[in-house]
Amino acid sequence: MSQPRKTIATSSGSPHARILGVGGYRPTRVVTNEEICATIDSTDQWIRDRSGIVTRHWAGPDESLVDMAVAAGGKALAHAGVSPDEVGAVLVATVTHFLQTPSAAVEIGHRLGTGRAPAMDLSAACAGFSYGVSLASDMVRAGSARTVLVIGAERLSDLTDRHDRGTAFLFGDGAGAVLVGPSSTPGIGPTIWGSDGSAYDTIRQRDSWKDVMESRLPWPNLVMEGPRVFRWAVWEMAPVVSAALEAAGITAEDLDAFIPHQANMRIIDSLIKAIKLPPHVPVARDIAETGNTSAASIPLAMERMLATGEAPSGGLALIMGFGAGLVYGAQVVTLP
Repeated sequence: MSQPRKTIATSSGSPHARILGVGGYRPTRVVTNEEICATIDSTDQWIRDRSGIVTRHWAGPDESLVDMAVAAGGKALAHAGVSPDEVGAVLVATVTHFLQTPSAAVEIGHRLGTGRAPAMDLSAACAGFSYGVSLASDMVRAGSARTVLVIGAERLSDLTDRHDRGTAFLFGDGAGAVLVGPSSTPGIGPTIWGSDGSAYDTIRQRDSWKDVMESRLPWPNLVMEGPRVFRWAVWEMAPVVSAALEAAGITAEDLDAFIPHQANMRIIDSLIKAIKLPPHVPVARDIAETGNTSAASIPLAMERMLATGEAPSGGLALIMGFGAGLVYGAQVVTLP
């Protein structure tokens, strides 16, 4: 008589998850619009009118992507009051780590002191941080990790064509991080995320590294179809934002902050109108001083809003990211 097949034991985690701490790092070098205009036919006023950007930070030779991520991650752990050896996993959202393998996350975890915690990179461009928060929440609730360090880190200046009038002024460098951990009450709402591969070519690296090597092509900087991306972001992201609010069971009136990806001030203003955001809800506008830092932009903006008192600790914030792919993600979170 055959023995009954055994069932697999499963792990169980916290009933809910939330963000326990946040940290950020901005490179020391501040680049003005006037400096940008030295290599493109433009003006400070044109850049401000088109993007809302006044300055951005560019990393120096002693500020690698890993260096910036370690600094931001360390601040997030300190803010949460959690030691590195208590971190259960490290997720790093980035598209500017130029080693195919090993991941930036492995080195970052080692330098922070997270021991043998699993670590991996996420490639979801400007939506990478939102994706990371979603995965971290699921991991904490499923029991595969008690705490997860989510870092968005970019050195976009390495992929910026300084002579491209359409993109030279947009991008900045930096890193932002949050620690996601257990909670007795809901602290991270359902994620509304997805991708639109029909528009994959609107934001892209000009050439693959293989083509560059084999055909001796120039450095493969980022290229973007700005007007097309603008229209997509405004018309396609407003329903995503509204769906994230509905999934969390709240309305725009309930929000204490709106923290969208810092892509362009005009996109942010258009989204505010599209979702009918009440005037009393503060909106992140970190792009003015930091530029577009892709996966790092949301946690950097979150850190600034909390540090300045513009957003309250424990308040409800709607975060949303969108970028190359095209990919997108949004969720409501309780601020640390």
